[in-house]
Amino acid sequence: MALHPSGSRDDVELVKIETEDFSLVVKGKPYHDRYEGLKQYRAMDRHDVMQFSFHGDMVNRVLIYDIETQLLQESTQLWPIFFENGVYQLIVIPKTSRDLSFYHEHPGLRQSISRVEIPNTYMLMGNLQFQNEVGLTTFEIRDGSKKLLEVTLEVFPAKLDYKNDYKKLLEEVNDEIYNLAFHFIRKTFLGAKVKLDGKPSRSEFYRLISKHFDQFIQAVNRIERQPHHLLQKKYEKVRGDQLSKLDTRSRGYLQKRPHLFTEATNGIHINNKTLMPTEGLRVKKELTFDTLENRYVKWMMQRVTDKLYDLLETLRNRNSRWEVEPDTDLLDKIIVMIKQLEGKQKSPFWKGIKKLDRSILSLVLQMASGYRDAFQIYLTVSKGLMLQGKLYQMSVKDVATLYEYWTFLKLGQILDKKYQLVSQDIIQVNREGLFVNLQTNRSATRKYKHPFTNEVIILTYQKYESGLPTIPQKPDTMLSIAKKGKSFTYNYVFDAKYRIDYAQEGSYYQNRYKYPGPLEDDINTMHRYRDSIVAYNEGPYERTAFGAYVLFPWFNEELYQTHHFYKSIDKVNIGGLPFLPNATEIVERFVERLIEKSPEEIQQEGILPRGTLEEWNSSLDEKALVGLVRDREEYISYKQTGCYRIPIDKLKTGWQETKYIALYVKNGVLEYNGVICYGRVKDIRLVKSGLDEYMQFEVEHWINCNPIIKPVGYGIAEYMQTTLSNLKESKELPELFMKSKEEKTLWRMLRRVSDRIFIELDSANLDMATKVEEYRINNVLIKINKDNREVNLIGKSHQKTISLDTLRKNPSSIFKDLIDLLYSAQ
Repeated sequence: MALHPSGSRDDVELVKIETEDFSLVVKGKPYHDRYEGLKQYRAMDRHDVMQFSFHGDMVNRVLIYDIETQLLQESTQLWPIFFENGVYQLIVIPKTSRDLSFYHEHPGLRQSISRVEIPNTYMLMGNLQFQNEVGLTTFEIRDGSKKLLEVTLEVFPAKLDYKNDYKKLLEEVNDEIYNLAFHFIRKTFLGAKVKLDGKPSRSEFYRLISKHFDQFIQAVNRIERQPHHLLQKKYEKVRGDQLSKLDTRSRGYLQKRPHLFTEATNGIHINNKTLMPTEGLRVKKELTFDTLENRYVKWMMQRVTDKLYDLLETLRNRNSRWEVEPDTDLLDKIIVMIKQLEGKQKSPFWKGIKKLDRSILSLVLQMASGYRDAFQIYLTVSKGLMLQGKLYQMSVKDVATLYEYWTFLKLGQILDKKYQLVSQDIIQVNREGLFVNLQTNRSATRKYKHPFTNEVIILTYQKYESGLPTIPQKPDTMLSIAKKGKSFTYNYVFDAKYRIDYAQEGSYYQNRYKYPGPLEDDINTMHRYRDSIVAYNEGPYERTAFGAYVLFPWFNEELYQTHHFYKSIDKVNIGGLPFLPNATEIVERFVERLIEKSPEEIQQEGILPRGTLEEWNSSLDEKALVGLVRDREEYISYKQTGCYRIPIDKLKTGWQETKYIALYVKNGVLEYNGVICYGRVKDIRLVKSGLDEYMQFEVEHWINCNPIIKPVGYGIAEYMQTTLSNLKESKELPELFMKSKEEKTLWRMLRRVSDRIFIELDSANLDMATKVEEYRINNVLIKINKDNREVNLIGKSHQKTISLDTLRKNPSSIFKDLIDLLYSAQ
């Protein structure tokens, strides 16, 4: 069966809907290269079935592309034709004078379809793009606020089997950390139903309240029409002759006040006297609506209003650089709900109801008309959701993010099977925003102990490795294994990459590697991780050996064991491992092997990288330490004695290898400031001054820096480490921080253009900084993305992306692009 015409890969009409008012067409490719590759290796008997539905007035005909016949037809059995990362053109052509518009709840998709004026008429036209988002998506064609047509279609993942892998991946992520898989409003959604326990995130609350709000208001309206009420006794003082039937309280009032009785012609006969009270309490019964049940309903309205205000505030404060401007359409919906609820609470009926001051258990709330519905809806919107069923539309995170979360959680589950959990702070989630995320601003760690050897095993999520000689690294997952008899740990990087090459027939990948596997770029990234983290572990100082592996979405573990990137693990300790909910055996076996084998066995098997220590010994010969000079007295002392001191408690790892000392004079000490001189260290010794201990570095003689290395807005809090070559080549202080050739090349290129270059480090003190955030010159932003091996030049009106290889081999071409951007930014 052919999935697409063999001679053409052009876009075709995928959906065509004819109504009385307009024609709607969706065009695109009815296949996905990688999806076809997946099907080829899955060898399934049948394809997945796509969900597709429509609702609207005066719909005459609906045609959908059939991949078997390669024709548009009225299909009942629908094969997948929409895929993640696909681009689909939507066209709406009006047939009447109606003013048509396109609506999708995701503002990005809503804005992607625009009105195009043509002679005597117009069209709605644009592209629908789903990136790594899969599931159902619904859009509408409207005339003003009236919905003329609603279409729901299903977007399929290209790298996962939808039913076997994707759904299970979602379940495992959400089972481990409740509502971690949910997002706020995305381009696609999945069905969900109410979960009996769990506190809902803001995303879940929005989905629930938007589904049930009108019903809640209707229930409150019914309560107002037939409110629960009580007959309430009230007592008032009246003249004695106005008293009639007395109750217990009225009689008690008179019994305690005998002085109120006086003789009268008509009255009560007591002891041969006729007596009448001058005053007493008369009982009066009044109807009241200020009942506990009504107070509870008012309290529910206030709670829902508070939650809506919280949601509104969160949406308005989505100001991080990863978020977009809040969607006005969404804000308006929430504001309308708030106004309706506040209007209710300010009405005369509800203003007369007091605040709830006690707990309540009432059959009225459970059974009475209006009360029962309002109570049930409030309970519903206060609960969580689970991803099954079709009652609610629930957005989930993109597949790449889900896969990254799942790989870490699954590695933890693998360790849980055989090793004793000592401590766990993995369940650190950020619930401040609209949805739940694993904390990325701090490492999440699970610590285990081997049940027999008591060796420690640590699994860390997004461990931030700073202070590296290139750039900071944050691998997805780090596995650190201690071995008895060794003073260091063996560190292994497992990096989730939601990418795979299916080795299609005739492709470069198929010719070289034969079978599907990880991308070459991702394997190169593992090389960079390994090299960088060797530097972090200070090479010979901690003597840590390690490996780095790509975890990628593939299911055929048996076939993959013949792959080049599987065999490379034993040779250079770098490669790829297939990892899916239904394919975890290789990873489980591999992790167990790393933990269970002795260091000697691992070394003999070639698991550990070789030659690492020798390489580092040769690269650290010229290490330089740049120290702070705080005042003039210190400066004179250092210059005259040829010695520099650092308090023992200020020393950081690696100071022992210092070969040169340089002096950084802070502002105000001399008439000039910056790094002014350096000298070769001839002796290092411990000295005491009172109770304080210092490490004293003695230099052969001071050599003046020519020119002085200027601070240009940065400083040093105590001291920083660099190399002698860096010291000799730098003219400005931030250059000492730039340890890669790419950073230096860009800096010098920018210095050719302007003296006013702004470098954003993550600290104003170089010894506390861990990375270069960005360069900025005029209105142009420059960023180096080492993971993608590219440089991004971002101007006001456009941007340019260039590979790092081009920066190294042909920097002049990038310089020209930079000049063009600077001119256009003026």
